[in-house]
Amino acid sequence: MNSNPLNYHIIDHTADLGILVKGPNVKNLFIRAAQAMADLMVEGDISKKTVIKDVSLQGEDFPDLMVRWLGEILYLFDGEKLIVNSIEIKSISPIKLKSTLTLSSFEPEHHQVKREIKAVTYHQISVENVNDGWEARVIFDI
Repeated sequence: MNSNPLNYHIIDHTADLGILVKGPNVKNLFIRAAQAMADLMVEGDISKKTVIKDVSLQGEDFPDLMVRWLGEILYLFDGEKLIVNSIEIKSISPIKLKSTLTLSSFEPEHHQVKREIKAVTYHQISVENVNDGWEARVIFDI
């Protein structure tokens, strides 16, 4: 990803994998969640930028929007072999997200799949405004 340390913790969960992500604001939280998922899936140099893609999503609330957001990131990897390099969230509300993603092509000679994530689940999903910022809990089906 980038040189900034990622702010997430892995959650032990039977037959699945979860993360707890924190951010100072909701935009940053969504960016960190996507970076954490990418970090869990792939290792290798992704600094080569190949594709810029605008992504707009709608959801019922922040937890639904988070599942849809991470599902889109997962689709880009599984379906189009693209790895998130950088993210700009242009706007976000509880029901809508607009972003621009910079992506790198997955190249087996430069990248390795660390874990296969099959799906982003709604199981125990939470996105909350807490005392010192925002926090999300996400469970992945692996």
